[in-house]
Amino acid sequence: MIVRHHLEKWRSSNSGRLAHLALPNSELVDHGGAPGPAVLPPLEGAWLLYPEGPETTVLPDPPPKQLVVLDATWSQARRMFRKISALRGLPILRLADAPMPAARLRESPGPGRVSTIEAIARALRLLEGEDPAAQLERLFDLAVKRSRQTGRLGAVLRVS
Repeated sequence: MIVRHHLEKWRSSNSGRLAHLALPNSELVDHGGAPGPAVLPPLEGAWLLYPEGPETTVLPDPPPKQLVVLDATWSQARRMFRKISALRGLPILRLADAPMPAARLRESPGPGRVSTIEAIARALRLLEGEDPAAQLERLFDLAVKRSRQTGRLGAVLRVS
């Protein structure tokens, strides 16, 4: 389940929507704006993918039945984490920091902070293996490449 901040809906750099379109079992829920706070369905067996707490390096036992991902800027995600009561008490899946890719759709606020689609791919690598993760990473690479071709990346593009 991808919980998207309402201001992300219209951004061309929104990678949560891209992940949702690529993942047939995903659900996209908007938070904030005119309809108000997100109303989440029951989250039994769900884990929250969030960069807080101890790193998860091995598959949890039992594994999550569902993964909840916040799709927002980093400051918006922190506020969503505090305000969405359904997230309280969920176990947190925190992934180890990863090297930054050479090209990005947006500037990262710090080391290890990646886009929604990159975070989902890394979580899938841990939970489901290499193939689903690699597919999302290829899709993200293609989105970055096409954004560069259309001139939408501007100063955000970093080349190593």
